Amino acid sequence: LATALNDRGQIKYFRVEFAAAMEDYTAAIECQPAFEVPYYNRGLVLYRLGCFDEAMKDFRKVLELNPQFEDAALSLKQAILDKEEKQKRGY
Repeated sequence: LATALNDRGQIKYFRVEFAAAMEDYTAAIECQPAFEVPYYNRGLVLYRLGCFDEAMKDFRKVLELNPQFEDAALSLKQAILDKEEKQKRGY
């Protein structure tokens, strides 16, 4: 079920239906908390929305569950850099 919810979230993500995608990713997480992929996907949506702190929390959770998840490590680094840049500009 968690995989199906995650996959449905992906379809919504590609349709730029971010709120609906996040609902599916969150449901997948609630269904299977040790499944790292929906945390990563939800983190990507949060990142795109500029919610860097929340995105970083999800990326860190992915790495806690799977330290070898390279895309999550890269996304975490990018979110940190973008947050710092946003703060420098005073946003």
